Amino acid sequence: MTDADEPTPAPDGAAESDPTDAARSAAPSTSAHEPLPTPTHGVGPWPGEWPDDPRYDSELLAEGDRRNVVDEYRYWTMEAIVADLDAKRHPFHVAIENWQHDLNIGSIVRSANAFLAAEVHIIGKRRWNRRGAMVTDRYQHVRHHEDVDAFTAWAQDAGLPVIAIDNVEGSVPVNRAELPEACVLLFGQEGPGLSPEALAAASAVVEITQYGSTRSINAASAAAVVMYEWCRRWG
Repeated sequence: MTDADEPTPAPDGAAESDPTDAARSAAPSTSAHEPLPTPTHGVGPWPGEWPDDPRYDSELLAEGDRRNVVDEYRYWTMEAIVADLDAKRHPFHVAIENWQHDLNIGSIVRSANAFLAAEVHIIGKRRWNRRGAMVTDRYQHVRHHEDVDAFTAWAQDAGLPVIAIDNVEGSVPVNRAELPEACVLLFGQEGPGLSPEALAAASAVVEITQYGSTRSINAASAAAVVMYEWCRRWG
């Protein structure tokens, strides 16, 4: 069976004006109630003879593949995609504190998928806001830890240093910080950042250098920056 993606959520508020809007409104219409065409992405049914390969999904071959996946994985089953990703995942992990059902968590999971993290760790509440993940969590291993102590025990058993990301006193700018090849990048929540317990569990604290007036960038953006920096060095 296919794993159909959820549609991209529409932004809040009024959309910005588009220069083509005036042209559209000026064009003749056959009916005042004629529905607008639905935007599509992906590919249609497989053209020609189907491939003899167990990685391919017969339903997708027949109906087309509209999922949010790179072209390499078009028409593949979800299980085949996960297996291929597992064979080449990076050795860094991503951990996120989840005490307030933060909207950023889904976006961080999506970035973890994009940068091919080994695993994502949710610390705190088991239920997390999946909206921003855009179903990429189906291709990403996600593990839950009841609290910081449970997460820390897991990291110690795995032999992975915990690198906290927060702009607190004593943190080291990411461009000068050591990011071990095998590690856990630990992120906090929007607003409060990392808890004192999480900071105490870290072997190092890293911050992102900023150049404007704002004190911080949001958690999802910070996570993407640091994951990219890890990949720049080790990927």
